[in-house]
Amino acid sequence: MFDNKSILITGGTGSFGNAFISYLLKNFPKIKRLAVYSRDENKQFEMQKKFSPQKFKCLRYFIGDIRDEERLNIAFRKIDYVIHAAAMKQVPASEYNPTEAIKTNIYGAQNIINASLKNHVKKVLFLSTDKACSPINLYGATKLCAEKLFSTAKKNATDFITEFITLRYGNVNASRGSVMPLFIEKSKSGVIPVTHKEMTRFSITMNEAIEMALWGIKYLNHGQTLIPKLPSYRVLDLAKIFDKCKIEFVGIRQGEKIHEDLIGTAESLYTIETKKYYILYPNSNKLKLNKLQKKMNGKKVEKNFSYSSGKNDKFLNKKELTKIINSIKQSN
Repeated sequence: MFDNKSILITGGTGSFGNAFISYLLKNFPKIKRLAVYSRDENKQFEMQKKFSPQKFKCLRYFIGDIRDEERLNIAFRKIDYVIHAAAMKQVPASEYNPTEAIKTNIYGAQNIINASLKNHVKKVLFLSTDKACSPINLYGATKLCAEKLFSTAKKNATDFITEFITLRYGNVNASRGSVMPLFIEKSKSGVIPVTHKEMTRFSITMNEAIEMALWGIKYLNHGQTLIPKLPSYRVLDLAKIFDKCKIEFVGIRQGEKIHEDLIGTAESLYTIETKKYYILYPNSNKLKLNKLQKKMNGKKVEKNFSYSSGKNDKFLNKKELTKIINSIKQSN
């Protein structure tokens, strides 16, 4: 799929970017060009120690901000695929700095669209979040806006070849800023902070996120959103793994949900279910939805279907959670 193709990852120095680049370099040796686009020069410096352009001749490193459309136009020249992972992600930071989150997550998304169309990029994959579904915080609201921008990007650009697709999933287990690495770090102090005793979250590994991204690039068309079928876990169960630590209930943070959602009831009208994924096609008509269902060998979900971490069919037990925590510790 990527032989003699050029790929660019915005926010490429992040957790997903690092893992995805490692996977591509290992499994697609005939990639023509693999570009990292991010604004933190120190993170790029550290990343180049691991992925050196001298060793991997296809690698390129671009310093730039997705708020800067002119810089994006330079970086996107002769690029075939764009993975858009750059974002302002922290909920408390977004609540305190709302205009900054809007500039990065919404205006930045539109800049990605403009630069992709102008440079005839074949396909753009946007990494969204479960917080974009029925959002109650600004971060989720900005990601929902970005989803809408990508799903309608070709409305006034039908003659362009570029296709825009979206991946919506929860925090990757081992990603920076997520609860599992946080608990591992806090366990050193002997106290695990839990915001609410009933809180649940979806569980997805980095390998699953990468597999999902590759599947989406290969099979999805413009305007479609891919959502994985994932197990849930109770945050209190996760905290209890650290049995030598005291659990302290600290209260829900501003903009935090007790349960996360990946599909809302209103979205069930345009959702297809396959063996491993759900596919949303929000701007399609009945004919397009039927064609998608047939192509994916799927079925339409029931009316008023929803997908919440608190009402899941599968919850991870203590043994499964312990295995995940140990694997995160070993990888660090």
